[in-house]
Amino acid sequence: MAPGSDVIDRPVAVAETPSGPPARRWLVPLLLVVGWVLSVAWRMWLSRHIVLPIAHTDEDSYLNTARALAGGPGGFSSENDLLRRVGYPMLISPAFLGDRDFADSYRLVQLINAMVNSTLLPLAYLFGRRLFALRRSYALLGAVVAATLPATVFYAGVAMIDAVLAPLVVAWLLAVHRWVARPGALAAATVGLLVGCFHLLHSRGLVIVAVHAGLVLLLFVRRRINPPVVLAALLPVLALALVNEAVIRHLGSAVYLLGDTPGGSTIEAVASFRGVVRAGAAVTTQLWYLVVITFGLAGVAWAAAVRELWRPRYGDAVRWTMGVGLVVTVGVAGGSSVILAGVTGKPLDAIYGRYVQMLAPFWLLVGLGVLLSAVHRVAVRRVAVAVALLVAGGTVIAVRLAYVASQGHSLRYGGYSAPELMVLTGGWRELRPVTGTLVGIVGCLLLVVAARMPRLRLPILGALVVVNLVTMQVIEQRIVRTFVAIATPTPQVADVGVRPGERVWASTGVPFILRFNLSHQVTWTDVRWFDEQPPAAAQVVFVRWAPGQADDWDGAAYGFVRLGGNPAQHWAAWRRG
Repeated sequence: MAPGSDVIDRPVAVAETPSGPPARRWLVPLLLVVGWVLSVAWRMWLSRHIVLPIAHTDEDSYLNTARALAGGPGGFSSENDLLRRVGYPMLISPAFLGDRDFADSYRLVQLINAMVNSTLLPLAYLFGRRLFALRRSYALLGAVVAATLPATVFYAGVAMIDAVLAPLVVAWLLAVHRWVARPGALAAATVGLLVGCFHLLHSRGLVIVAVHAGLVLLLFVRRRINPPVVLAALLPVLALALVNEAVIRHLGSAVYLLGDTPGGSTIEAVASFRGVVRAGAAVTTQLWYLVVITFGLAGVAWAAAVRELWRPRYGDAVRWTMGVGLVVTVGVAGGSSVILAGVTGKPLDAIYGRYVQMLAPFWLLVGLGVLLSAVHRVAVRRVAVAVALLVAGGTVIAVRLAYVASQGHSLRYGGYSAPELMVLTGGWRELRPVTGTLVGIVGCLLLVVAARMPRLRLPILGALVVVNLVTMQVIEQRIVRTFVAIATPTPQVADVGVRPGERVWASTGVPFILRFNLSHQVTWTDVRWFDEQPPAAAQVVFVRWAPGQADDWDGAAYGFVRLGGNPAQHWAAWRRG
């Protein structure tokens, strides 16, 4: 044993033995089932005002593809050939089976999201028990903290892939821990299947596939697995990649793509010193953001993970799991920053945290496990590292924002990327790195108290749950309802007299958010677009209605009769006379 090292420290909070009355053994599973049901209900309640998509054009793409998979008409997708994925549309496609209104299908999509998203609760409990042997009470309340994180909950109410990624991350890394601890073909196949799901769901899965391949290679080189186990780990990934291609071929031209395949612009964006600095600032911002929204626990977890790589304390399986998590975090943050830098038609963001949000519950759980299983001096060291990361990251962001402002520009939030940061910092119109750093430091101080005084651990965890609940309530009132008001066309398509079976087209003159949501209500056909003159096949058109303005569309000139609409929202429906 090395003197002065924290290697000799033993966990303070250990798991109870499974012995006890049968009623006690059934208590935790019962609580998890009840918690899952309540979690689903809470998510559905939060999304009660969202009756049409608000996150365009991602939602529109997934919904159009899901409808086509269910046998209905297709539509557009904002994806490109290289990064196209069909896993999420496959998951929600049952919502479009049968003859029902779009609003009903959309509500079913939200229910599917809520059910999958809420599995984070039992998964997080298992994570705390298996990796850190936490007491049941700590593991349960820690799981509630993770399952109520706004970074995860926010997406359950919209048709976004992010609704299912956070629980999948925890499930995958739980499986990695199991596989390393007990190498075998079944464990390897489970890990491979979950990695294949990532690839099937989103392009972020490419990072995870690469990390998985590296993990398999390392385990094989170290003679911890044999060739049959290697095949068991890799074949599910290949199989699901083939499923993705097969489903794309099955869709054919029913779903047409509007996205541009990444090319030279992406390389050019980071092929200079200035480009590298921009990408580095974006990565720093995403990592800083993870530390803030996890109340400093992500920073604690990273400090422990780096230490674990060269001096294991929690065991070999935890060491490998933390290492995999670190590589994936840096890979996703770096990869997304490079890809976004290459989107030349999009202004730079002050922050775009959406791609790393799926990792927030995992790192929160790791940080929590580290603090609750370490002696006080070790916990203080880890928290000190988290504070240093907060200060350093906040400084980099503040300098970046000040420099951009000195050039006469400003950086905004990326769309739907950091809603809880707006609430926690009060930065509704601008990113506030200093306030965010202070929020994270306050969280770190509470964690020091929890590490020092075990009797306050449960109350502090309960307080974090309350913060999450209140934050989500503010997000629902201040952000979600605002988007709903902007994105919901009134009256509804059926109320202006558009009849099922009619061939409907939409003008590009209609504001795109309203154009998409008008089109969704036409469930019997794919609504295509036109510029000025409607095609001869069109029976009904959605067009711009702007009385007194030069771009007000006059349907009478083309033989159409106006059915109705909303001049305040600048849209109207016309039928060919």
